[in-house]
Amino acid sequence: MRHIIWDMGGTLVNTYPEVDRVLCEAAFADAEPEHVRHVTSLTRHSIAHAIATLAVEHDLAPRVFEEAYAGLKERWRRRPAPVMDGAREVMARVSGLGGLNLVATHRDRASATDLLRALDLTVDDMVCAPDGIARKPSPAMNLLLAERHGLDPAEVLCVGDRPIDVMAARAAGMAASLLVRPGTSVTLPDDAPGALVVASLRDLLALLD
Repeated sequence: MRHIIWDMGGTLVNTYPEVDRVLCEAAFADAEPEHVRHVTSLTRHSIAHAIATLAVEHDLAPRVFEEAYAGLKERWRRRPAPVMDGAREVMARVSGLGGLNLVATHRDRASATDLLRALDLTVDDMVCAPDGIARKPSPAMNLLLAERHGLDPAEVLCVGDRPIDVMAARAAGMAASLLVRPGTSVTLPDDAPGALVVASLRDLLALLD
């Protein structure tokens, strides 16, 4: 593999622990481990799904959670979530081999740009679904990046933390890797058909040439 298309939150940047905590506090007014685990099970589907579900479960308006999440994104401008362990190393290897580090994210462009800038992460290009591009599992973002840069899909690895990232990659004719937390159980092929499942981004170094 020569190029990587990165998902952002939960893959390139370790955003989920803080997202889970603020949504948990909005829902339960605490961050008890049992409550955080419940929120985590929802956000791994999507943040929108978590907000919708928690709003119903707790009889709260969705805006309560949306405002909590917006406040977190504002705080990230000053104190960003950390880069995922191993990400800088893998990105450096890609660049050193003459490849491209690209990002396909559901995050809005302003938030994504602020986060990359605050973390001093440099990517070669980025597409954001809110700009009007179909969201994953559609392959639209991956295909757009490949078209822009004249990439052979066979030389592109898509890295994400949810099955929809894998589905988008496979639909674009690209290899896929699914990043999971150590100890996470993933059922294949239903969750991620044809994906390489890794618990550390450093496991991707062996794939780059």
